Amino acid sequence: MVRKQKYPIKPTLKEVEPKTIQTFRISKDIGLGVFQLELLEGWAIHNVFNEDLLTQCIEPKFKGQHKEPAPPPTIINEGEEYEVKEVRKHRK
Repeated sequence: MVRKQKYPIKPTLKEVEPKTIQTFRISKDIGLGVFQLELLEGWAIHNVFNEDLLTQCIEPKFKGQHKEPAPPPTIINEGEEYEVKEVRKHRK
């Protein structure tokens, strides 16, 4: 998982904001603590990271702990867009 400290993503509520971006596979160990990752298409960041910015992804032990990952956003006009499945609550 890539730590979010140096890669700005539009913030939501800071208290509930995740400290990591997403889980990625390591495609190449370049050496001296530097790794090349397989990033999603459309991401405009460099794919080489220092090990200080990476944390190991630990699979959950129990079925109830497993959370399906959110689908990646669609990049339109250099902005992220998501598809909404349902609106649970709304204000008038």
